[in-house]
Amino acid sequence: MAAKKVDLLLIVQKIIKLDSKMRFAAIIDPKGEIREAIMKTGKTSLKTQKEEEHFCKQVAQRRAMRKEFDKSLGKVRYVHVEREKVSQMVIYTKRNIVYFTMEPEMPINTKIRLITKIKKITSDL
Repeated sequence: MAAKKVDLLLIVQKIIKLDSKMRFAAIIDPKGEIREAIMKTGKTSLKTQKEEEHFCKQVAQRRAMRKEFDKSLGKVRYVHVEREKVSQMVIYTKRNIVYFTMEPEMPINTKIRLITKIKKITSDL
């Protein structure tokens, strides 16, 4: 189990290092529990820990809700929410959910490149 934890930490660290405008990265299990998470050094969280945990539970619930449309619309590739203070991204892997945030002023083509890189980094999750 300890080796798994180290691997997850390395993955979230790798995600955070992809761009200077990245803020936060987390790997969430299907029940919404945070398996590993990291805030970029020098950034402050916009949510309390309790809010973050609640948000992650909702991310997992939304995954389950979106699944019912997989047959007619296809599987979700990623979810992008643009807020005033932060951009939020969610990628579904086979067994987990990858959630990460970045500064909102990042160009969309840069965000798409990051999504592609993060999908490759997390493809075995």
